[in-house]
Amino acid sequence: MSARDDQIIPGTDKERPDYSALFRLDGRRAVVVGGGSGIGREACLALAAQGATVICADRDLASATATAALDPQSRVTAYEMDVLDSPAIARAAAELDPVDVLVFTAGTNVRKHVLDYTAEEFDRVIGLNLRAGFDLVRAFGPGMASRGRGSIIGMSSMRAIAVEPGQGVYSASKAGLFQLLRTVAAELGPHGVRANTIAPAGVSTPLTTQIRSDPEWERAYATKTALGRWATPDEIVGAIVFLASDASSYVTGTQIVVDAGWTAIDGRYTPPT
Repeated sequence: MSARDDQIIPGTDKERPDYSALFRLDGRRAVVVGGGSGIGREACLALAAQGATVICADRDLASATATAALDPQSRVTAYEMDVLDSPAIARAAAELDPVDVLVFTAGTNVRKHVLDYTAEEFDRVIGLNLRAGFDLVRAFGPGMASRGRGSIIGMSSMRAIAVEPGQGVYSASKAGLFQLLRTVAAELGPHGVRANTIAPAGVSTPLTTQIRSDPEWERAYATKTALGRWATPDEIVGAIVFLASDASSYVTGTQIVVDAGWTAIDGRYTPPT
């Protein structure tokens, strides 16, 4: 057996990859929508640390600029983008092309029982959590498909799986995003584009301020997990790096649940709404 034969995976004609670089993103361009804060901010920094050139897109340019300033290697660039403006998304895709990785983390919630929801509140939650993802995929997907590669990563939620009173529309929007990206995976897979979602449980971000300001509510969420605590944004980005990299080259059309065992444990807490 030759030295080269040692590098062939048995049963194939494929050479073993360089496993030390399995998560590296050198030479790739990533756009993180909602990168001005929370999970999006940490995603920008994590992707850049693996060698990617990162566009931190946010409707708040000052927040995006602050994220870029945190990158010691200056691989992160701020970009102003309002994902509720469909023409602006299309313009951004044209300006930023080519893009290898698209991550969208922006989201909102209105905590009300379904019967108390207004049509305007419904449109607001669905617009940012689902419609924006639809517009981003339509804008950035064609370029990826034409180049024969790309990874699309949407931020879903464990509420796409397990619901609670007051979270109906939010849960529906996140379940809808999961199903939308599963369909994108099926349609763009033949063109080399992968699409997946990540479903966190309680993460300490601006979106969960209402919960964490109520000691009983905050404690209930923490004890619902197997680890007995909330997540911090940096604990979610490992899944983002995985899905962006060649480490997940055979992963598409799925949802990675990062919930500290929440959905594996029975129990219920009814929060104030």
